[in-house]
Amino acid sequence: MTRFLTDADVRSVFDWQAAVAALREAYAQDVGERRFPPRTMARGEGRWLRTMTGVADDTGLMGAKLIAAAPADGVVSYLIPLFDQRTAELVALLDGHSITGFRTAATSALAADLLALAGAPNVAVIGSGFEAKNHVRALAAVRELKAVQVYSPRAESRARFVDELGDPGCPLSAAGSAQAAVAEADLVLCAARSRDETPTLRGTWLRPGATVVSIGSTLPEQREVDPEVLARADVVIADLVHEVLEDTGDLIAARSAGMDVTTKISSLADLVAGRVPGRTHPDQIAVYKSVGSAVQDLAVATTCLRRAIEVGIGSALPVTVAPVLK
Repeated sequence: MTRFLTDADVRSVFDWQAAVAALREAYAQDVGERRFPPRTMARGEGRWLRTMTGVADDTGLMGAKLIAAAPADGVVSYLIPLFDQRTAELVALLDGHSITGFRTAATSALAADLLALAGAPNVAVIGSGFEAKNHVRALAAVRELKAVQVYSPRAESRARFVDELGDPGCPLSAAGSAQAAVAEADLVLCAARSRDETPTLRGTWLRPGATVVSIGSTLPEQREVDPEVLARADVVIADLVHEVLEDTGDLIAARSAGMDVTTKISSLADLVAGRVPGRTHPDQIAVYKSVGSAVQDLAVATTCLRRAIEVGIGSALPVTVAPVLK
Protein backbone atom coordinates (compact mmCIF):
# COMPACT_ATOMS: atom_id res chain seq x y z
CA MET A 1 0.00 0.00 0.00
CA THR A 2 1.19 3.48 -0.84
CA ARG A 3 -0.02 6.16 1.56
CA PHE A 4 -0.71 9.65 0.24
CA LEU A 5 -0.50 12.62 2.61
CA THR A 6 -2.04 15.90 1.54
CA ASP A 7 -0.66 19.20 2.77
CA ALA A 8 -3.49 19.31 5.32
CA ASP A 9 -2.54 15.80 6.50
CA VAL A 10 1.08 16.89 6.95
CA ARG A 11 0.11 19.97 8.95
CA SER A 12 -2.21 17.96 11.19
CA VAL A 13 0.56 15.59 12.33
CA PHE A 14 3.55 17.93 12.33
CA ASP A 15 5.30 18.77 15.63
CA TRP A 16 8.21 21.23 15.94
CA GLN A 17 10.06 19.45 18.72
CA ALA A 18 9.77 16.09 16.97
CA ALA A 19 11.07 17.65 13.74
CA VAL A 20 14.09 19.26 15.43
CA ALA A 21 14.87 16.00 17.21
CA ALA A 22 14.66 14.07 13.92
CA LEU A 23 16.97 16.56 12.23
CA ARG A 24 19.48 16.42 15.08
CA GLU A 25 19.54 12.64 14.74
CA ALA A 26 19.76 12.78 10.93
CA TYR A 27 22.69 15.19 10.94
CA ALA A 28 24.54 12.98 13.43
CA GLN A 29 24.48 10.17 10.81
CA ASP A 30 26.24 9.90 7.44
CA VAL A 31 25.01 12.82 5.31
CA GLY A 32 27.86 12.78 2.79
CA GLU A 33 27.45 13.21 -0.95
CA ARG A 34 27.29 9.46 -1.52
CA ARG A 35 23.98 9.36 0.34
CA PHE A 36 22.80 12.91 -0.41
CA PRO A 37 24.24 14.10 -3.75
CA PRO A 38 24.05 17.74 -4.89
CA ARG A 39 20.69 18.97 -6.10
CA THR A 40 20.05 19.32 -9.81
CA MET A 41 17.98 21.89 -11.64
CA ALA A 42 16.52 21.67 -15.12
CA ARG A 43 15.65 25.09 -16.56
CA GLY A 44 13.34 26.11 -19.39
CA GLU A 45 12.02 29.50 -20.44
CA GLY A 46 10.67 30.81 -17.16
CA ARG A 47 10.33 27.26 -15.80
CA TRP A 48 12.50 25.04 -13.65
CA LEU A 49 12.45 21.65 -11.97
CA ARG A 50 14.70 21.04 -8.97
CA THR A 51 15.48 17.54 -7.72
CA MET A 52 16.99 16.56 -4.37
CA THR A 53 17.56 12.90 -3.48
CA GLY A 54 18.78 10.94 -0.50
CA VAL A 55 19.24 7.53 1.08
CA ALA A 56 18.87 7.97 4.83
CA ASP A 57 21.36 6.23 7.11
CA ASP A 58 18.98 5.56 9.98
CA THR A 59 15.32 5.25 8.88
CA GLY A 60 15.26 2.50 6.26
CA LEU A 61 13.80 4.91 3.72
CA MET A 62 15.12 6.69 0.66
CA GLY A 63 13.45 9.34 -1.39
CA ALA A 64 13.47 12.65 -3.15
CA LYS A 65 11.86 16.04 -3.35
CA LEU A 66 10.78 17.46 -6.68
CA ILE A 67 10.01 21.16 -6.98
CA ALA A 68 8.26 22.23 -10.19
CA ALA A 69 8.09 26.00 -10.58
CA ALA A 70 6.69 28.46 -13.09
CA PRO A 71 7.85 31.72 -11.46
CA ALA A 72 6.41 33.91 -14.21
CA ASP A 73 2.97 32.55 -13.36
CA GLY A 74 3.61 32.51 -9.60
CA VAL A 75 3.01 28.77 -9.13
CA VAL A 76 5.06 25.95 -7.64
CA SER A 77 4.40 22.30 -6.67
CA TYR A 78 6.31 20.09 -4.23
CA LEU A 79 6.28 16.29 -4.27
CA ILE A 80 8.10 13.88 -1.93
CA PRO A 81 8.17 10.14 -2.73
CA LEU A 82 9.52 7.77 -0.06
CA PHE A 83 10.72 4.24 -0.86
CA ASP A 84 11.61 1.26 1.33
CA GLN A 85 15.38 0.75 1.02
CA ARG A 86 15.14 -3.04 1.19
CA THR A 87 12.15 -3.76 -1.05
CA ALA A 88 12.17 -0.62 -3.26
CA GLU A 89 8.43 -0.32 -2.58
CA LEU A 90 6.85 3.13 -2.88
CA VAL A 91 5.83 3.62 0.74
CA ALA A 92 4.36 7.11 0.53
CA LEU A 93 3.76 10.20 -1.54
CA LEU A 94 3.58 13.50 0.34
CA ASP A 95 2.63 17.00 -0.69
CA GLY A 96 5.88 18.74 0.19
CA HIS A 97 4.68 22.34 0.44
CA SER A 98 4.45 22.65 4.22
CA ILE A 99 7.25 20.14 4.75
CA THR A 100 9.56 22.50 2.86
CA GLY A 101 8.75 25.37 5.20
CA PHE A 102 8.74 23.21 8.30
CA ARG A 103 12.09 21.54 7.56
CA THR A 104 13.79 24.85 6.75
CA ALA A 105 12.64 26.46 9.98
CA ALA A 106 13.28 23.37 12.12
CA THR A 107 16.83 23.06 10.75
CA SER A 108 17.41 26.75 11.40
CA ALA A 109 16.19 26.28 14.97
CA LEU A 110 18.62 23.39 15.43
CA ALA A 111 21.52 25.48 14.09
CA ALA A 112 20.54 28.58 16.08
CA ASP A 113 20.27 26.58 19.29
CA LEU A 114 23.81 25.31 18.77
CA LEU A 115 25.27 28.69 17.76
CA ALA A 116 23.43 31.35 19.77
CA LEU A 117 24.56 32.54 23.18
CA ALA A 118 23.00 30.79 26.15
CA GLY A 119 19.77 32.18 27.53
CA ALA A 120 16.66 33.75 26.04
CA PRO A 121 17.54 35.85 22.97
CA ASN A 122 16.07 39.08 21.66
CA VAL A 123 15.01 38.08 18.15
CA ALA A 124 14.78 40.25 15.04
CA VAL A 125 12.84 38.87 12.08
CA ILE A 126 13.33 40.38 8.62
CA GLY A 127 10.36 39.18 6.62
CA SER A 128 6.74 38.54 7.57
CA GLY A 129 5.59 35.63 5.42
CA PHE A 130 5.23 31.87 5.73
CA GLU A 131 8.92 31.21 6.39
CA ALA A 132 9.28 34.08 8.86
CA LYS A 133 6.38 32.89 11.01
CA ASN A 134 7.58 29.30 10.89
CA HIS A 135 11.05 30.32 12.03
CA VAL A 136 9.70 32.03 15.14
CA ARG A 137 7.53 29.01 15.95
CA ALA A 138 10.46 26.63 15.46
CA LEU A 139 12.81 28.71 17.59
CA ALA A 140 10.22 29.02 20.35
CA ALA A 141 10.07 25.21 20.46
CA VAL A 142 13.78 24.96 21.38
CA ARG A 143 14.48 28.21 23.24
CA GLU A 144 12.68 30.57 25.56
CA LEU A 145 12.53 33.94 23.75
CA LYS A 146 12.93 37.32 25.44
CA ALA A 147 11.25 39.39 22.72
CA VAL A 148 10.56 39.31 18.96
CA GLN A 149 10.57 42.33 16.61
CA VAL A 150 9.58 41.98 12.97
CA TYR A 151 10.24 44.20 9.97
CA SER A 152 9.02 43.97 6.40
CA PRO A 153 8.46 46.90 4.02
CA ARG A 154 4.67 47.14 4.33
CA ALA A 155 3.08 48.11 7.64
CA GLU A 156 0.04 45.93 6.93
CA SER A 157 2.29 42.88 6.47
CA ARG A 158 4.01 43.55 9.80
CA ALA A 159 0.62 43.89 11.50
CA ARG A 160 -0.61 40.66 9.94
CA PHE A 161 2.54 38.85 11.10
CA VAL A 162 1.94 39.95 14.70
CA ASP A 163 -1.75 38.99 14.47
CA GLU A 164 -1.25 35.59 12.82
CA LEU A 165 1.75 34.46 14.85
CA GLY A 166 -0.25 34.67 18.03
CA ASP A 167 1.60 34.24 21.32
CA PRO A 168 5.21 33.04 20.97
CA GLY A 169 5.60 33.24 24.75
CA CYS A 170 7.25 36.68 24.75
CA PRO A 171 6.53 40.29 23.72
CA LEU A 172 5.96 40.56 19.95
CA SER A 173 6.08 43.87 18.06
CA ALA A 174 6.73 45.49 14.69
CA ALA A 175 9.72 47.71 13.93
CA GLY A 176 9.79 50.66 11.58
CA SER A 177 12.96 49.55 9.79
CA ALA A 178 15.21 46.53 9.46
CA GLN A 179 18.01 48.40 11.23
CA ALA A 180 15.73 49.23 14.16
CA ALA A 181 14.66 45.59 14.47
CA VAL A 182 18.28 44.40 14.48
CA ALA A 183 19.66 47.10 16.83
CA GLU A 184 19.18 45.14 20.09
CA ALA A 185 18.92 41.65 18.61
CA ASP A 186 20.96 38.68 19.79
CA LEU A 187 19.49 36.51 17.02
CA VAL A 188 18.54 37.75 13.54
CA LEU A 189 16.26 35.63 11.35
CA CYS A 190 16.45 36.65 7.67
CA ALA A 191 13.51 35.21 5.78
CA ALA A 192 12.76 37.66 2.96
CA ARG A 193 14.67 38.74 -0.11
CA SER A 194 14.12 42.23 -1.43
CA ARG A 195 12.39 42.47 -4.79
CA ASP A 196 15.44 44.02 -6.47
CA GLU A 197 17.81 41.60 -4.68
CA THR A 198 19.38 44.37 -2.60
CA PRO A 199 20.49 42.77 0.70
CA THR A 200 18.01 43.16 3.54
CA LEU A 201 20.62 42.80 6.33
CA ARG A 202 23.75 44.94 6.68
CA GLY A 203 26.73 43.74 8.66
CA THR A 204 27.28 47.15 10.24
CA TRP A 205 23.99 46.74 12.12
CA LEU A 206 25.03 43.63 14.04
CA ARG A 207 25.97 43.68 17.71
CA PRO A 208 28.98 41.68 18.95
CA GLY A 209 27.78 38.19 19.82
CA ALA A 210 24.91 38.21 17.33
CA THR A 211 23.78 35.08 15.53
CA VAL A 212 22.36 35.37 12.01
CA VAL A 213 20.14 32.81 10.29
CA SER A 214 19.91 33.41 6.53
CA ILE A 215 17.57 31.26 4.43
CA GLY A 216 16.40 33.55 1.61
CA SER A 217 19.25 33.35 -0.91
CA THR A 218 19.51 29.88 -2.43
CA LEU A 219 20.35 30.71 -6.06
CA PRO A 220 23.14 32.75 -7.71
CA GLU A 221 20.77 35.56 -8.63
CA GLN A 222 19.39 35.97 -5.10
CA ARG A 223 20.67 38.24 -2.31
CA GLU A 224 19.82 38.55 1.38
CA VAL A 225 22.86 39.59 3.46
CA ASP A 226 25.61 41.97 2.38
CA PRO A 227 29.33 41.03 2.25
CA GLU A 228 29.95 42.86 5.53
CA VAL A 229 27.80 40.30 7.38
CA LEU A 230 30.14 37.58 6.17
CA ALA A 231 33.24 39.71 6.75
CA ARG A 232 32.28 40.24 10.40
CA ALA A 233 31.29 36.61 10.94
CA ASP A 234 33.79 34.58 12.95
CA VAL A 235 31.87 31.35 12.29
CA VAL A 236 29.84 30.41 9.22
CA ILE A 237 27.83 27.19 9.26
CA ALA A 238 26.18 25.84 6.10
CA ASP A 239 23.80 22.97 5.57
CA LEU A 240 25.58 22.26 2.26
CA VAL A 241 28.99 23.94 2.23
CA HIS A 242 29.79 23.63 -1.48
CA GLU A 243 26.38 24.82 -2.62
CA VAL A 244 26.37 27.73 -0.19
CA LEU A 245 29.81 28.80 -1.37
CA GLU A 246 29.24 28.35 -5.10
CA ASP A 247 25.51 28.75 -5.73
CA THR A 248 24.20 31.53 -3.47
CA GLY A 249 24.24 35.19 -4.43
CA ASP A 250 25.42 36.25 -0.97
CA LEU A 251 28.61 34.16 -1.11
CA ILE A 252 29.23 34.99 -4.75
CA ALA A 253 29.06 38.70 -3.85
CA ALA A 254 31.43 38.15 -0.93
CA ARG A 255 33.91 36.40 -3.20
CA SER A 256 33.62 39.24 -5.73
CA ALA A 257 34.47 41.64 -2.89
CA GLY A 258 37.73 39.75 -2.33
CA MET A 259 36.62 37.77 0.69
CA ASP A 260 37.72 34.18 1.36
CA VAL A 261 34.97 32.60 3.46
CA THR A 262 36.39 29.09 3.07
CA THR A 263 38.67 29.61 6.08
CA LYS A 264 35.72 29.99 8.47
CA ILE A 265 32.90 27.89 6.99
CA SER A 266 31.92 24.43 8.27
CA SER A 267 29.02 22.08 7.76
CA LEU A 268 25.99 21.75 9.99
CA ALA A 269 26.71 18.03 10.20
CA ASP A 270 30.15 18.75 11.67
CA LEU A 271 28.60 21.18 14.16
CA VAL A 272 25.92 18.70 15.26
CA ALA A 273 28.47 15.89 15.59
CA GLY A 274 30.87 18.08 17.59
CA ARG A 275 33.64 17.92 15.01
CA VAL A 276 33.75 21.74 14.94
CA PRO A 277 33.13 23.92 17.99
CA GLY A 278 30.92 26.64 16.52
CA ARG A 279 31.13 29.78 18.64
CA THR A 280 34.14 29.88 21.00
CA HIS A 281 33.73 33.41 22.44
CA PRO A 282 30.62 35.39 23.44
CA ASP A 283 31.57 38.37 21.24
CA GLN A 284 31.91 36.30 18.09
CA ILE A 285 29.34 36.71 15.31
CA ALA A 286 27.97 33.44 13.94
CA VAL A 287 26.07 32.93 10.69
CA TYR A 288 23.99 29.94 9.63
CA LYS A 289 23.43 29.91 5.88
CA SER A 290 20.92 27.49 4.34
CA VAL A 291 20.07 26.35 0.83
CA GLY A 292 17.98 23.33 1.82
CA SER A 293 18.85 19.66 1.61
CA ALA A 294 17.22 16.30 1.07
CA VAL A 295 18.54 15.40 4.54
CA GLN A 296 16.01 17.84 5.94
CA ASP A 297 13.13 16.84 3.65
CA LEU A 298 13.50 13.13 4.32
CA ALA A 299 13.90 13.54 8.09
CA VAL A 300 10.77 15.66 8.46
CA ALA A 301 8.74 13.73 5.88
CA THR A 302 9.59 10.45 7.61
CA THR A 303 8.59 11.86 10.99
CA CYS A 304 5.25 13.07 9.59
CA LEU A 305 4.63 9.73 7.84
CA ARG A 306 5.27 7.71 10.99
CA ARG A 307 2.91 9.90 13.01
CA ALA A 308 0.28 9.72 10.27
CA ILE A 309 0.44 5.93 10.33
CA GLU A 310 0.12 5.92 14.14
CA VAL A 311 -3.06 8.01 14.09
CA GLY A 312 -4.52 6.65 10.86
CA ILE A 313 -4.22 9.77 8.72
CA GLY A 314 -3.67 9.73 4.96
CA SER A 315 -5.20 7.97 1.97
CA ALA A 316 -4.30 4.53 0.64
CA LEU A 317 -3.82 4.84 -3.11
CA PRO A 318 -5.93 2.34 -5.07
CA VAL A 319 -2.91 1.50 -7.23
CA THR A 320 0.82 1.85 -6.76
CA VAL A 321 4.18 1.48 -8.50
CA ALA A 322 5.16 -2.16 -8.23
CA PRO A 323 8.85 -3.05 -7.83
CA VAL A 324 10.11 -5.35 -10.59
CA LEU A 325 12.85 -7.97 -10.49
CA LYS A 326 16.00 -7.00 -12.37
